[in-house]
Amino acid sequence: MHPAYSVIIFTTASGAGYGLLFWLSLAHAFGALPGGRWVAFATIVLALALITVGLLASTLHLGHPERAVGAFSQWRSSWLSREGMAAVLTYMPAGLLALLWLLRVESGLTPLLGLLAAAGAAVTVYCTGMIYGSLRTIRQWHMGLVPVIYLALSAATGALLLSAILAVASEPTVWALWLSLISLAVAGALKLSYWKRIDDDGPQYTAEQATGLGHLGKVRPLDPPHTRPNFVMREMGYQVARKHAERLRMMAAAALFFAPALLVVLAIFTGMQGLLLIPALGAAGVGVFVERWLFFAEAEHLSQLYYANA
Repeated sequence: MHPAYSVIIFTTASGAGYGLLFWLSLAHAFGALPGGRWVAFATIVLALALITVGLLASTLHLGHPERAVGAFSQWRSSWLSREGMAAVLTYMPAGLLALLWLLRVESGLTPLLGLLAAAGAAVTVYCTGMIYGSLRTIRQWHMGLVPVIYLALSAATGALLLSAILAVASEPTVWALWLSLISLAVAGALKLSYWKRIDDDGPQYTAEQATGLGHLGKVRPLDPPHTRPNFVMREMGYQVARKHAERLRMMAAAALFFAPALLVVLAIFTGMQGLLLIPALGAAGVGVFVERWLFFAEAEHLSQLYYANA
């Protein structure tokens, strides 16, 4: 599949934003959030800003962005529509929580709002993962591991972002550092497992099945279906060389998992959170961008069976 940068920005920015919102909301709900309300308010504003930037970037991938509202009516059958509904519903408790923090209103309602915002963030990210995980036409996506990885990466980048914010605000907490380390380890293990699985699994369908001519023997095209490149070939026939994919996997794993984890460990034992977490966050940002680019570039659509590319 052709990696669309608007979708890559959408999934990385909104994923980090929802992860940040999830951990921030849970920390507040359970009374583990340090510092005053201004730190909490600034953090939730950043989370909502990342979410909004990501959602706006996703509209750039639509041929008619003005018709995006119509997608909300298909929530019974479309994961894209469910994602949109969940995103809108998540804004409500998160926005109200931010408003109460801004106005310095003491209320027993805020822990409940935190739990609702955390639940909404998790549901939205799961729906995003299922947009791809539900597509049977792409074997690298059609597996239960895909939405789980979306959740794990969102949790890891969100935890790392929260740790960095607290460190910069001179409110470092050990639990946030350990949360970042554990989240990175879980996400890394899941991603390595995913790469191994898509390498080990063979094609689910063949040209013989696609054409229905398998009873005649081996099927091969005599001529290409089109004499010139078309939309299907451009968007669904993108291919990345195996050697390049391996290098990019190593780069993504090193930048997204190993380097941040090492810096977090150093921050735990040296106490230099502010100095170490910023480069960890920068490395993770580069790593998740490469990982998401590969997620699309390595995907093989069944339509390419007709072009002898799959």
